[in-house]
Amino acid sequence: MPDTGLLDPASVRRIAAELGLRPTKQRGQNFVIDANTVRRIVSLSGIGPDDVVLEIGPGLGSLTLGLLEVASEVSVIEIDERLAGRLGTTVAQRLGRDAAARLNVVTADAMTVTELPGQLPTAVVANLPYNVSVPVLMHLLESFPSWRRGLVMVQLEVADRLAAQPGSKIYGAPSAKLAWWASAKRVGTVPPKVFWPVPNVDSGLVRLERRDPPATTATRERTFAVIDATFNVLASRAPKVEVFGRRGAMAIYHRDENPLEVFVQDLEPGVDAWMAPEDLSRANNVREQELHRAMLMEHLVDCVRSGEPPIADAYRARHALEIMTAAIESAKSGRVVELATSF
Repeated sequence: MPDTGLLDPASVRRIAAELGLRPTKQRGQNFVIDANTVRRIVSLSGIGPDDVVLEIGPGLGSLTLGLLEVASEVSVIEIDERLAGRLGTTVAQRLGRDAAARLNVVTADAMTVTELPGQLPTAVVANLPYNVSVPVLMHLLESFPSWRRGLVMVQLEVADRLAAQPGSKIYGAPSAKLAWWASAKRVGTVPPKVFWPVPNVDSGLVRLERRDPPATTATRERTFAVIDATFNVLASRAPKVEVFGRRGAMAIYHRDENPLEVFVQDLEPGVDAWMAPEDLSRANNVREQELHRAMLMEHLVDCVRSGEPPIADAYRARHALEIMTAAIESAKSGRVVELATSF
């Protein structure tokens, strides 16, 4: 394919190789490699030739190129110096110097940026990494009141929570805080295969329409403090059993979806995580021993919930009974119960 227009998979990998770049999960670097997905995002965002767009985390420039094809000006915030330094060259090569002149690049952590070069943004379009998506979105809404509409791509679970309505099971603090500034609607799903490297989960597209804050005598700060306090209390009252051992931990929730999460150390270098066993089985760099242990714990939880007998010998059954007895004792007494058992 010619080296013009939107990026294709080969172009993405070639630019990454030229930069000596290996995408990292710590920075949520999953780059879009499908031009049709870029066109879909730009179309759903509703931006036009009069818009000044703010993009967070442009990466190698896949979405940036699509935005510059439509908007009058695009400002991007990129924390990775190598990516930020290369972006202007990529735009000039693919779309020409005129397009590059309409691009403003800020090399910084998005959470620290309160001013932008060029014109004030009228729209936000971004592929936000899971670990910072909600804080970054709240920061953009507070710091840049000029933008009136936006489209963000986030992990599907986060998309559902952002767009959740009061009374739903997944309505929480992010849903309530976002409603202060804007209405939110999930408008699409993006499969993992359009990213490089391929993530373990689907992504969701959330369309935002800014609106005036609700009529209230309380300040936003006081309102958000109440929201945090309310959902912290609700979370603390949610039925949950936590079991910690020398080689791992698990948390059992009273919920229909993902009732079990296991704690995995060093999922990536320096990164620990709580994960459902089915997500753990799809993750990279998971040791077979950890996966086997997670499957055993999942089987135990399923048996307790269903009343079916576990498939285990008497030796393992004794350990399971000791753990369950200790969990009941801990729940009744409100204290930590230590066990000598291990397997």
